[in-house]
Amino acid sequence: MILYVCLLLILAFIVALLLIPITIFIDTTSNQYYIKLQGLAKANLEQHKQEIFRIRLKILIFNFYLYPLKAQAKNKLNKKKRYSPKPKRKFLIKKILRMTKTFRVTHFLINIDTDNYILNAKLYPLFGLLNYNGCNCHINFQGQNQLILLVKNRPINIIKSFINF
Repeated sequence: MILYVCLLLILAFIVALLLIPITIFIDTTSNQYYIKLQGLAKANLEQHKQEIFRIRLKILIFNFYLYPLKAQAKNKLNKKKRYSPKPKRKFLIKKILRMTKTFRVTHFLINIDTDNYILNAKLYPLFGLLNYNGCNCHINFQGQNQLILLVKNRPINIIKSFINF
């Protein structure tokens, strides 16, 4: 009986992990860049004084900091270079396109200035047409550049895109 309860709890946990939404957020005005699994984990890109940037991982209640650009000390004396052929991998573009189609853009705003008045004037009708179709695109002549992007998905949708043909 206890075995059945444990298996049921593990199965419920796996189903919950597959249904948790993944959120990708980019905001260039407030410098917020993160990927979040709702309620479980969050990877945040932050500025740092010594390094250019750092990644802050928050998993449940624990915080970790990663420095991806920091040089790592490697012991090169003990390693001998051996020739090993790389396995040939076939990346199918169709699978990648199917996976990207599962992502849903819930909020998109772009506000740009190219510092070229003629190019801004040429882009103005294009952005007006995009606004007519529901996109939030703006051209300004004040030197402001802004991008806000909010993308959501679920892990089950990504897995289904690889399984389905």
